[in-house]
Amino acid sequence: MNSTVWQVFWVALLTDLACGLGAVPFAFTKVMSSRWQGLSYAFAGGMMVSAATFSLAAQGIEHGGAAWEIVLGLLGGAAFFWWTATLLDKKDWTIGDLSVADSRKSVLLILTMTIHSIPEGLAIGVGYATGQLKFGLLLAMAIGVHNIPEGIAISLPLKAKGVSTWKCFWYAVLTSVPQPLFAVPAFLFFSAFKPLLPVGLGFAGGAMIYLVIAELIPECSALCTKHETAWGFMLGLVMMLLFNAANVYPSGGA
Repeated sequence: MNSTVWQVFWVALLTDLACGLGAVPFAFTKVMSSRWQGLSYAFAGGMMVSAATFSLAAQGIEHGGAAWEIVLGLLGGAAFFWWTATLLDKKDWTIGDLSVADSRKSVLLILTMTIHSIPEGLAIGVGYATGQLKFGLLLAMAIGVHNIPEGIAISLPLKAKGVSTWKCFWYAVLTSVPQPLFAVPAFLFFSAFKPLLPVGLGFAGGAMIYLVIAELIPECSALCTKHETAWGFMLGLVMMLLFNAANVYPSGGA
């Protein structure tokens, strides 16, 4: 158990640091095509929806969960993300040298990304709680890939305000700190209370799906065409399915 706890923590920490990779391109250029940013969001969204449905929900059923337990978890996860996002929208925040008046988009984007990192951390912990380490690792990989375009999105408005690339990197990493913080408690809780695991898997999946619909897809639509968004999403979804087809996940299709 102890070795697995540390593996959960270090893997979740790596997904956190992956968000900082989104700032790296700005060390070489201050301009990035909005089209490619939108495509990367769509690709990440497809990976997350695929992981939430074909992996998390499927694992919930495989672990003996009834359909109503999975549905309850999905709706609970969606409600959790909606509630936290609603609380965020009602407040004015400042971070460091950035004020809401001077850079509202940057501040709100950073805080939004931080809030939606919570269900991602939960998903990693719940994935490992299934007892199938390969499943937890591959789910974390999907979240890590998804974090890179998030880091790009965080860095864009900050660079426009003259923030250094190094600071952009750390702001991006800061937004994903909830991943290692929430992954380990989620793993310990659902490992101890196995009957709740199907609901927990549904909860993590529901939060991720709601995140994609509420945050990523609208952003894609603003940055690229609807067809580019659809193809980016499909490619991300298929990528996760190919992991299954290649038997990367444990037997059982997830």
